[in-house]
Amino acid sequence: MGKTLEEIRKEAAEKISSSATVEALDEIRVSILGKKGELTQILKSMKDIAPEERPKVGQMVNEVRAMLEENIEAKKKELNRKLLTEKMKRETIDVTLPGTKLMRGHKHPNQIALEDLEKVFIGMGYEVVEGPEVEFDRYNFELLNIPANHPAKDEQDTFYITKDILLRTQTSSVQARIMEQGKLPIKIISPGRVFRSDEVDATHSPSFHQVEGLVVDKGITMADLKGTLDQFAKNFFGPETKTKLRPHHFPFTEPSAEVDVTCFKCHGKGCSVCKGSGWIEILGCGMVHPHVLEMCGIDPNEYSGFAFGIGLERVALLKYEIDDMRLLYENDIRFLKQF
Repeated sequence: MGKTLEEIRKEAAEKISSSATVEALDEIRVSILGKKGELTQILKSMKDIAPEERPKVGQMVNEVRAMLEENIEAKKKELNRKLLTEKMKRETIDVTLPGTKLMRGHKHPNQIALEDLEKVFIGMGYEVVEGPEVEFDRYNFELLNIPANHPAKDEQDTFYITKDILLRTQTSSVQARIMEQGKLPIKIISPGRVFRSDEVDATHSPSFHQVEGLVVDKGITMADLKGTLDQFAKNFFGPETKTKLRPHHFPFTEPSAEVDVTCFKCHGKGCSVCKGSGWIEILGCGMVHPHVLEMCGIDPNEYSGFAFGIGLERVALLKYEIDDMRLLYENDIRFLKQF
């Protein structure tokens, strides 16, 4: 048995010494030390050896195993050093060449505008609340005083998934969800992506962003709404900005209004940006319709509130004097680098 072990050791040592690759070493290790290797087979045949000889044979096998493992590891290190030396010779680096400049990204103008807007309202005590983009018809329309026969529910204007589920057309659906919870008072803004079946042009997109605001409490009046929006305009567009409310109609507010701000370019004198009027429309707003409060489980005789909706892309275009909404989504690095 000792002679057999010696033969195995010598043969394996010669193969290890002459190995040219790490892969060849692995094959030798498997053939000698693996589950079906020569040394393993000797250990399996120990049952055929006299009991008094087994300890001696077992010790000899272990010594050969340890010796071969040491030889394989030493040879592997030698081969790896050789490979590294050859690789360094092939991959020489010219340290006199200029380094590669790393391009650092930055926030998208839409995100910058959103964070600026959120800071203004958080500073006034508002909470930022988000909701699902795939919404129930109940929250997107019905609880906002838009019944089944309303034109806004036409499937040509809205992306429906089923009869009762759609891609939300406004983040006002978040307001309905919050009011339904019945935790009063409420003072929130709800930013997010919305979807409408619009053609893509300089001012429209089938996917855009809104920031809806809602306040519900006892004694809320139109004066509170006017003061809030005036403060927002001054903080967002500049301290000299003035606001103006024009009567309008929204199903979920009564009375309703469109809000204009003095042109930040000409400061109200009239220019090409404001089309000579001195004013720019920025959002819609109004007092929450009593029926909306009722449907959401709030007593309109005890509570009142106001709501407003801001098109994020619209205020971003105005704030940064961008004349085409499509620029925000085309990923043109020449445009985005300006921010």
